Amino acid sequence: MEKTTNASAYRSLVAVGDSFTEGMCDDVHPDGSYRGWADLLAARLAAGSPGFRYANLAVRGKLIGQICDEQVDIAAAMGAELVTLAGGLNDVLRPGCDVALVEARLGEAAEKLVVGARRVVMFTSTDPSRRLRGSARLLPAILRMKGFVEELARQRPEVVVVDLFSARCFDDPRLWAEDRLHLSPEGHRRVTEAVLEALGMEPSFDWREPLPPAPAPSRAARLRSDLAWLRMHLGPWIVRRLTGRSSGDGRSPKRPELAPYEV
Repeated sequence: MEKTTNASAYRSLVAVGDSFTEGMCDDVHPDGSYRGWADLLAARLAAGSPGFRYANLAVRGKLIGQICDEQVDIAAAMGAELVTLAGGLNDVLRPGCDVALVEARLGEAAEKLVVGARRVVMFTSTDPSRRLRGSARLLPAILRMKGFVEELARQRPEVVVVDLFSARCFDDPRLWAEDRLHLSPEGHRRVTEAVLEALGMEPSFDWREPLPPAPAPSRAARLRSDLAWLRMHLGPWIVRRLTGRSSGDGRSPKRPELAPYEV
């Protein structure tokens, strides 16, 4: 089966995953939910497909096991023509992650979703070691997951992979929110174009192109930023890990039904 296709021909989309797909730290809709790249993708596809339907089952903080148990079967039953699947990074961020188990559950999810979908979109993670101090420990697991997803796409013609790992534009802190973990609005905008390109549609701009140079922050500004990040983001994240809580506890998906999407 040919990997590329006319993305505008899709009539339905279901997005599955965690905060990356929920849209954390993008602009906010009137109802208070984050927009995110999946919403932007839905808008682009809906513009060329009257009656286009869209569901987003992703919830922040979810581990791959939770994504499989809480979202995948529901998504598969919806029968959407296009499905996006992203997960596993929350697992990798935790010490002692069983990468083999993460791969097994991610592969299980993909196998269920390809049964009814024309195309399943998966992702490689960006490279955190190029922008975050102390993140080099994550790289072996991220590289292993990258190889796993790429091999899955080679074996399954229904699967296409969006390669974010090699895109050096994501080394720019301006593509990331203040928490340094979630994408900024510009980051979400670029992921949208990357998905469209992977589906065979011409992107509206070169999403890999670096942003114009910005003045380097002073040492004092960097220190203030680091201290604010430790207090406002890293500290609470560590507390949640120690107490077994998640930012997604008790939270429902923002678009649980495969319903018409208003452009």
